[in-house]
Amino acid sequence: MSDLNIKEYGGFEEIKHTDEVGNEYWLARELAPILEYARWENFQRVLDRAMLACKNSGYNIKNEFRDLTKFIEHGKGVKRKVADYNLSRYACYLIVQNGDPRKEVIALGQTYFAIQTRRQEVADYFNLLDEENKRLVVRGNIKQWNQMLAESAHHAGVIDDGEYARFQNAGYMGLYGGETVEDIHKRKGLEPKEKILDFMNSSELAANLFRITLADEKLKTERVSDPEAATIAHSIVGQEVRGAIKRAGGILPEDQPTPEKSAEQIAKEQIKKMKARKSLMLDE
Repeated sequence: MSDLNIKEYGGFEEIKHTDEVGNEYWLARELAPILEYARWENFQRVLDRAMLACKNSGYNIKNEFRDLTKFIEHGKGVKRKVADYNLSRYACYLIVQNGDPRKEVIALGQTYFAIQTRRQEVADYFNLLDEENKRLVVRGNIKQWNQMLAESAHHAGVIDDGEYARFQNAGYMGLYGGETVEDIHKRKGLEPKEKILDFMNSSELAANLFRITLADEKLKTERVSDPEAATIAHSIVGQEVRGAIKRAGGILPEDQPTPEKSAEQIAKEQIKKMKARKSLMLDE
């Protein structure tokens, strides 16, 4: 969660659940106190307004607000049945949009669930792309994040070209089990001027994007101010990402197949096609 402050949004993260197929959801009975609703009756009114907004948006209420019943302790050994809801991310977003705007936690919730909803929209769109376009999207993100990482490294004391080369190599070596940039370049069989990032599939690029964003965050949050410490930090991040891939049973980056076309070549081909279509439309 590189763009969300864990302490600031921790309450919403801590009560988040994940079902057997990886879908996130929240329980209304757990969300109510986080949003500072002590009485269920008051929160039910917010739920009703959120459900109406859901209906007016064209969504199926039952899919976003799933009815649940549970038993809670009521006195000595006595249990009573109460209503609850299994809430989707979108349902939570509608709830905070319809909550009491005077509460600071409502504003925080609006930001949190807006970001989470947007993330899912982007992920859904990304999953519809073919492999070539996925590569272009992630490669573009890496270009931007590499610039940010370079700035963070500079602020951490990584000033000259030699220091930056060592800093970059440390991250790659951590992620690639000891391989340097030169080693990766050689293994992929690239020409001297060809860039290793241009010859990675979307999965390998995603692993490197994760490394870069985490390294940038680590340098900033830990306020690293020494080039050697920055290099060590980048190495540690690379190792952590590699470990995460191993634990998830994923394919390690050095074992990913090398694409035949570079990302740069794909981009040129797509621009050429786009211009050809535009020219044809003008001719028509």
